[in-house]
Amino acid sequence: MARYLVSARINADLSGLRKELDSNSVQSLRPFGPSLDYSLRNARLAPDGKAVWEELDYCSPPLAQERRSVLDRYFSEIETTPVNEGDGWRHISRHPGLWESV
Repeated sequence: MARYLVSARINADLSGLRKELDSNSVQSLRPFGPSLDYSLRNARLAPDGKAVWEELDYCSPPLAQERRSVLDRYFSEIETTPVNEGDGWRHISRHPGLWESV
């Protein structure tokens, strides 16, 4: 298990992702759904226009399952940086919420 600070370029209208979150379809994905759902609901918008969030992940390479199931439909240039639990959220806490901005 590892934690990452994730940065991703938004490459699609996020209304589809919002619908997936609102219908709990992301939450129901196993085994990573609850973590991904929480992270995407709380994602932030960085000054460079990228979405950023902290993610708990068990995959190698990082986010492999999440990318196949959800992320690659909405994001590109996905980058991960290892962090300690909570450090990613603290690092991005001053950025506006992603859902306030799109």
